[in-house]
Amino acid sequence: MSANRRAVLALAGLSTLVAATPAGAGAAKSSLPVKPTLRIDPRELGAAGDGLAKDTHAIQLALDRCAVFGGGEVVLAGGTFLTGAIRIGANTILRIEEGATLLGSPDLADYPIVQVRWEGRWVPGYIGLVWAQGARNIVITGKGAIVAAEAIKGRVQKETGLRHPALLEFVDVQGLVVADLKTQQNDMWSIHPVYCDDVVFHNLVVNGRADGIDVDSCRRVVIDRCDFDTVDDCISLKSGRGMEGSLIARPTEDVVITDCTFKDHRWACIGIGSETSGGIRRVRVERCRMLSAYTFAVYIKSRPGRGAFIEDIVMRDLEVSGARDGFLRLNFLDSGKQDPFPVAGFDGIPTVRDITFERIKVADVPVLVEAVNIHPDKPLDGFTLKDITGSAGRGIALVNMKNVTLKGVDVAIAEGPKLAINSVIGRGLEGAAPLSPTARPADVMAAEPPYRLGMTSGKPN
Repeated sequence: MSANRRAVLALAGLSTLVAATPAGAGAAKSSLPVKPTLRIDPRELGAAGDGLAKDTHAIQLALDRCAVFGGGEVVLAGGTFLTGAIRIGANTILRIEEGATLLGSPDLADYPIVQVRWEGRWVPGYIGLVWAQGARNIVITGKGAIVAAEAIKGRVQKETGLRHPALLEFVDVQGLVVADLKTQQNDMWSIHPVYCDDVVFHNLVVNGRADGIDVDSCRRVVIDRCDFDTVDDCISLKSGRGMEGSLIARPTEDVVITDCTFKDHRWACIGIGSETSGGIRRVRVERCRMLSAYTFAVYIKSRPGRGAFIEDIVMRDLEVSGARDGFLRLNFLDSGKQDPFPVAGFDGIPTVRDITFERIKVADVPVLVEAVNIHPDKPLDGFTLKDITGSAGRGIALVNMKNVTLKGVDVAIAEGPKLAINSVIGRGLEGAAPLSPTARPADVMAAEPPYRLGMTSGKPN
C-alpha cells in the first residue's frame, strides 16, 4: 500500500472519531481509537462559561480526568469559556458544541513557556491555547468556535523575543482529528502540528491574521474540505531549518489536501518551505479552489543552506483566480531567513525533483509560472505542466531544469512569450524564447563553531 493511500485511509478511519452519536450517547459502535467512558461538563467542576471568569482550572481538570481514566469526552456547551492554555491528554475528545466558544485569555502569563518550533528551530516560547504533547488519539470537534485573544498582538513578544501562542499546537501526537470547528486567530499561526503522525483536519473554517495550518515535520496528514481566509499562507508545509533541521531529519511526508477553498491576503494559498531542512515529499493537492493570493497561489521555496529535498509534489484539478502575482512560483535560491548554522556547500543546495501540475484552470493571473530561481549546480529534475487552461498576463519562465514535460498548456497570454527558457531540457519546449541565465549564488559556508544539537546562537543550552 502506498504512503499516500495510507494517508487517504486515515481520513476514512480517523474521521469516524468525530461521527459519535449525540453527546452523552457514547461513541459510534465501530472500532475507535478513542472510546469515551467518561463525559464531563467543566461546569460541574466550577467553570462559569460566561466569558469573564477564567475557566482554565476547571477545563484542565476535566481533560486530565479523562486522560487518567483511559479515555473520555469533555463537552463545552452553551457559553463562552475564557481560558489560558489547556493541554489534552491521550484518548480524549474535546467537544465544543455549536454555539459555544473557547476563548483565549489575553494574559500571556496564562500560557506556559516551553520549547516551541518557530521558523524551523526549537526555541523558548509560549505554547498554544489548546495543545498536546507526547499523546495519542485526540479529537477536537463539535461545530463550535476556538477564538484567540485580540489583545495579543504580533507573532513575537517585543520585550523578550518569545514567540506568541499558536491557537492549536500539537507536538509528537499519534492519531489526531480536528473537525467541524471554526477558528479565529490573532497575529500568530493558527494550527501547528509538529512531529505528528496520522492527522486529519476536516471541515474547518480557519480565519486569522497569519498562517492557517502549518504542517511541520509530520507524516500522513489529511486536510479535507476546509475553508481558509488568512492573512498569510493558508497552508504551509515545513520541516526545520539549517543544521538543526538537517540533523533531526524529520520530513513532512504523505500529505493529502482535498476539496479546500483558499483566500490568502499576504502570501500564498499553499506554501511549501522555505523551512525544508528535514525534507518534504509525497504531497497531493486535489480539487481545490484558490480564490485570492497576495503573491502566487502556489509558492514552493527554499534556499542553499537548507539541504535535504522537495520531491514528489502533485497538484491537480485546481481553480485559480484573484492571485496578485501569479499562479506558481518556484524559488530555491533566496527564500526565507538564512540559518545561523546552515548546511554548507553542495549538500546544502536543496534537491528538487518530480513536481507535477495538471488540470489547472487559471483566470487572469498576472504570471502563469515563474521558475527562474533554481540553482545551476542542482537543476530541478522532473517538472510537468499538463492540461493547463485559462488566461494570464505573462507566460512560463523556466531556468535550470531537466526532464520537463509541457503538454496541453492552452492559456491565453496577454503579453510576451508563452514560454521562455534557459538551460532546460525536456518535451514540449518547441518555440520557446531565450531567457537570461540565473546568476549562481555565492557558496554557503559552515558556521564556526560547528553546530551540535542543543545549541542556539552558538552557545550550548
